[in-house]
Amino acid sequence: MGRNTRKRRMPLATKAVAASAALALGGGGLIWANFYASAGESGQAQNQTKANAAQQIATIDCPDVGQQLPDVPDPARGEVDGELASMDQQITDAYQRLVTTRQAQVGDAQYVQNAILGPLKDRRKVLIDRIKLEISRAGGQAPGNLDELAPCSGRPADQPLPTDGQNGGGQDGGQDQGGGQDQGGGQDQGEGQNDGGQNDGGQDNGQDQGEGQTPNDNGNGAAGPFAEDFVNITDVQPNSRNLPNGLAANGRSGSKGSFTTKCGVNENKLYNSDNIIVAPGVANGAHHMHDYVGNQNNSSLSSDDDLVAAETSCQNPGDKSSYFWPVLRVQDGTQEFDAADQGGGAEGNVGRILQADEAQLRWVGNKRSKVVAIPRLMRIITGDAKAFTNGLANANTSYSCTGFEDRQSTDKYVLCPEGSKLVRTSNFQSCWDGQNTDSANHRAHVAFVQADGSCANGFKAIPQLQVRLVYDVPTPTIENGQVKNPYAVDSFPEQLHKPITDHNDFINVMDESLMNKVVKCINKGKKCT
Repeated sequence: MGRNTRKRRMPLATKAVAASAALALGGGGLIWANFYASAGESGQAQNQTKANAAQQIATIDCPDVGQQLPDVPDPARGEVDGELASMDQQITDAYQRLVTTRQAQVGDAQYVQNAILGPLKDRRKVLIDRIKLEISRAGGQAPGNLDELAPCSGRPADQPLPTDGQNGGGQDGGQDQGGGQDQGGGQDQGEGQNDGGQNDGGQDNGQDQGEGQTPNDNGNGAAGPFAEDFVNITDVQPNSRNLPNGLAANGRSGSKGSFTTKCGVNENKLYNSDNIIVAPGVANGAHHMHDYVGNQNNSSLSSDDDLVAAETSCQNPGDKSSYFWPVLRVQDGTQEFDAADQGGGAEGNVGRILQADEAQLRWVGNKRSKVVAIPRLMRIITGDAKAFTNGLANANTSYSCTGFEDRQSTDKYVLCPEGSKLVRTSNFQSCWDGQNTDSANHRAHVAFVQADGSCANGFKAIPQLQVRLVYDVPTPTIENGQVKNPYAVDSFPEQLHKPITDHNDFINVMDESLMNKVVKCINKGKKCT
């Protein structure tokens, strides 16, 4: 039997949130309780309210338990994945309570700890205990520090990213994951903003609206993005991130060919908020919507056999691989098909879904050596959907503009000049452990090349997938420090649509003949399609 033959799971927390989210919906997004003073309040009361807001927290910050599980016995993988998906739903539930109880937080300094973070810790501890038991029953041994990962914290609105000032580099030839920008990437929630910045997690977009005005939340309940998440492309330093482009990714001396596969731009409008890699069998495991090209049978219930038997949008019928990434939206008030759904508007992912004008899927070689074939049904994820709370170590996708692609930004969305289009780039890991098609944390079986282009730890060089997406995006306007009609990547609710959370996913379902052609073209220095 193929992988993932379990019944579709819907965690209890998901069902509870779905019910409450239906009550909280408005304008296509969650209605956060308006923490600011109403037009009828006195200026003194309003100022006091805002002063309190500055001390409140913007989002829920929880340790990523899944990334601490590099080795889980195969018999336990399915159940562990399910528990981790339930843990994600717990965070979503807690974040929703955070943003809908602002008035209660004003009157009780311990409200968040007692009513949200404390219960969340207890629920996470239950799931961690289950994970340890499932690993033990399968003959494995869970890491000894898992219990320490149960507590979550609240990130104040004026608190910078935990990895501020650190270089997430070393990946793929020493890439500076921060894009050569201030590593805070505008993530210092208070810098340059009124009253402590984003004020209570994005309420009022971090701006002092003034008496009698209402916050402009772009329809998503003030869950981001914010003005500080954007940068003019001309203000990004050329080559600052050292992001590989084209064949320069792995050099021209080892295996310098390339292979391009053409799979369209999701003209079939295949979308869902599942994640077949991280949460197989779990409904809404991603908590955000994905674009899919290539394989046309992509859901949490799809088994390996389903993937192999599926139709494909690729021109070459031998490529049934699944290429998928979070959708990009313009928060312009459009009521999309998922405006009331989990993964969509019910979790703050609102606005018009943009279809890429171009989706270039290209495979390139290794700077130091020949490449070997990627095993069939191998899974690879690049980037980190939780990078806002996890830190920048695995942030990888970048933004640029046509005509300016020597300038790449990972920590900010870019504003392109008239006549230039948005470019979104992801370069995947290109070293493989030679044994596993996946790993428990979905990272340990693959790695980026070292600074000299070689693979470390006995890993083997494989073709590197480069995904370049081009969009015709209306340029957002920023007035008085407030962004209007911004574009943003779909995200987990608590990740506030930060650009550093962008990521890309791949499952290899090429037939043997086509994969051999890819390897041959790359190793012989040819350019093939």
